[in-house]
Amino acid sequence: MRLQDRHCLVTGAAGDIGGATVRRMLDEGARVSMLDIAFPAGRLAGLPAERTVQLLCDMTDEAAVEASAAAAVARFGPVHVFFNNAGIEGEMAPLPAFDRSEFDRVMQVNVTGVFLGLKHVMPVMADGGSVIVTSSTAGLKGSANTAAYVASKHAALGLARVAAVEGAARRIRVNAIHPTAVRGRMIRQITDDLDRRGGTQPAIERIASGILLGRLVEPDDVAATVIYLASDDSRMVTGTSIVVDGGAR
Repeated sequence: MRLQDRHCLVTGAAGDIGGATVRRMLDEGARVSMLDIAFPAGRLAGLPAERTVQLLCDMTDEAAVEASAAAAVARFGPVHVFFNNAGIEGEMAPLPAFDRSEFDRVMQVNVTGVFLGLKHVMPVMADGGSVIVTSSTAGLKGSANTAAYVASKHAALGLARVAAVEGAARRIRVNAIHPTAVRGRMIRQITDDLDRRGGTQPAIERIASGILLGRLVEPDDVAATVIYLASDDSRMVTGTSIVVDGGAR
C-alpha cells in the first residue's frame, strides 16, 4: 500500500473529486482528515471511523483553516499528504456583464482558500511530504464567460509553484493537477447553464466530443493521479503540472 499509515489532509473532501480521492487514499492505507464547508448526509458513508475525521471548515476563514489544521494534527499527527482541492466554478458571463461580487466570491474560495491552506498546513507537515493543488485546464488557457474561474485557477498554479520553491528545503514536493471536465455536480452546473443559452447539441456531448479518448474524466481518474503524486512513486517530481484531460482539444 503506497500510503500506509500516512496522514492525508483533503480539502473539498465532500465533493466529487475529493470524495473519490479520500476513498483511494484509504484503500492505500492512509489516515485521512477531511475538510469541507458541509458534509451532506450519505456523501462519505461507510468510511472507517478509526482512520477518518470530518472537520467543518470554510477555507476562506483563516482562523477556521488554522484551527482545522491543528485539529487534524491532534487526531493523526503531522500531515504527510495535503490535497489542497476545495474550489467552486462560479457563474458564467462575458467580461462586461460579470458581476464584481461574484468575481470576488470565486477568487476568495479558489485563491485565498488555496493560499490559506498552504500557509497553515505546510508548517504542520512532515519533512518529505507531498502537496497537490487542484487547478484546472482552465488554469492553462482561457475560455469565454469564465473570467473568475480561469483567473483563479491560473493563480492556484502560481501559488503551487511558489510553495514548491519554499517547500524544497524540507523536501516537501508541491505539484498542481489540471483536470478538464470531470463528471459530477460541477460539470452538470456548467452544462445546464450552457444548454440554457441554446445550441443544437447538448453541451455535455459537445464537451465529450472534444476529448480524444472519447469520454469525460471521471473523479477516480483524477484521484489516481493524486495518489501518484502523494506516493513515493513521484519522489523526484515537484514544481510541475499534470494535465488530466484525456487529450481535450
